Amino acid sequence: MSKFCANCGSEIDEKAEICPKCGVRVKQIPVYRDIKSSGIAVILSFFIPGLGQIYNGQIGKGVLFIIVGFLFALSMIILIGFILFPIFWIYNMYDAYKTAERINLEMASK
Repeated sequence: MSKFCANCGSEIDEKAEICPKCGVRVKQIPVYRDIKSSGIAVILSFFIPGLGQIYNGQIGKGVLFIIVGFLFALSMIILIGFILFPIFWIYNMYDAYKTAERINLEMASK
């Protein structure tokens, strides 16, 4: 069996990945991406701020959130941490949830 190249129109083998006449790839390579669970991202961020971001594949952001969370927790000694840490902790969980949702939406549209 055969098919036709979308670029040059020449007849090629059905199993061909590249057209032998023009050299253009005729068979698309499937891209597989993991679906991210927004629930798992939130739970991980609940226990350790930044872990949900790392789960979502945002390694640098996750490490930064871990450091900032530690500094805010440490600042509880001078009382300002009692205000800053809970705000940051809630934002951290929200960010992990929304990022997982955005990743899944981008995958669904492809």
